[in-house]
Amino acid sequence: MTKNIITHDVKLSAVPDTRRRTMLKLTAAGMVAAGVSMMLPASAQAQKDLPLTDEWDKVFKKSGRVEHRKVTFKNRYGITLVADIYQPKNTTGKLPALAVGGPFGAVKEQSSGLYAQTMAERGFITLAFDPSYTGESGGEPRNVTSPDISVEDFSAAVDCLGLQPNVDRERIGIIGICGWGGMALSAAAVDKRIKAVVASTMYDITRVVSKGYNDSVTPEQRMQTLVTLSQQRWKDAETGKPAYQAPYNVLKGGDAPFLIEYHDYYMTPRGYHPRAVNSGNAWTQTMPLPFMNMPILTYIREISPRPVLFIHGEKAHSRYFSETAFAAAAEPKEMVIIPDAVHVDLYDQMDKIPFDKLTVFFRENLAAMA
Repeated sequence: MTKNIITHDVKLSAVPDTRRRTMLKLTAAGMVAAGVSMMLPASAQAQKDLPLTDEWDKVFKKSGRVEHRKVTFKNRYGITLVADIYQPKNTTGKLPALAVGGPFGAVKEQSSGLYAQTMAERGFITLAFDPSYTGESGGEPRNVTSPDISVEDFSAAVDCLGLQPNVDRERIGIIGICGWGGMALSAAAVDKRIKAVVASTMYDITRVVSKGYNDSVTPEQRMQTLVTLSQQRWKDAETGKPAYQAPYNVLKGGDAPFLIEYHDYYMTPRGYHPRAVNSGNAWTQTMPLPFMNMPILTYIREISPRPVLFIHGEKAHSRYFSETAFAAAAEPKEMVIIPDAVHVDLYDQMDKIPFDKLTVFFRENLAAMA
């Protein structure tokens, strides 16, 4: 049976008018148009030569209740991924495990690491990874991505966890945050080793890139975007390197409220990290191309009979992504709406991220076999 959990009596059907009024109609064309610079931002260029660091350079405090170590592993395409493994102290035997990814354009030192460390405190072995072509992970050119490789990165993280001697490979779940919520759902649909999945404050990146916010892009606008991206390929081919969009999350004045929220996380001490695409770096201009042509949630019903938990903020501009995915998913499924929360609150606000619910969900659905 569907469990439609609304905290503090917030109705799932209530979509705030303010969310609709403040929604910016950002399209892939707008993303490309914003990236007029043909030069790679200096901060993104520096990422290419960053060695792996053993320093604690996370945006959250280190817990004294878990052990932490860095690992590397390869995905199916041969790209080396870098991840942090968090393990609860003073445990024995094989434990359940979680792979955590996101948000889209973030690094493991931000939200995914916070989720991973917190869930390790609650008894799980967890892994937060940098996606291909970003952060400390491998892949050239830098700051490019595709839905296929992103989904594969989640399965590669499951590979890595399942090879750990203290992980029960029959008890592995995943958590996807923001744009990686959609990637997590797609990975769970295709990878039957994943026993339970959580999508927190999720985006479907293929949907927003190809259709714009609230599916506002017209067929004519979509066609013009594809023409622009196709012409950009000629320019990249001629120079032998990709052009990059304008630096992300730099405010220009008169910005939509949700863009201000992103800035307040990625560009302030709260969440800034120099390796994150979203912290003043940028994706390539042609990054949207594969997302324009690949809806990643086509087979969301095939996650069933494994359980899905959606978590979203009541006032998040992105809430409709979870609502649509929730409606499309098969049983068993649950939805938790967090009162008064906006999209980025579920990145790092410990009083709003429902870690107790996450713990119960995974303990129940990753329970040891009798």
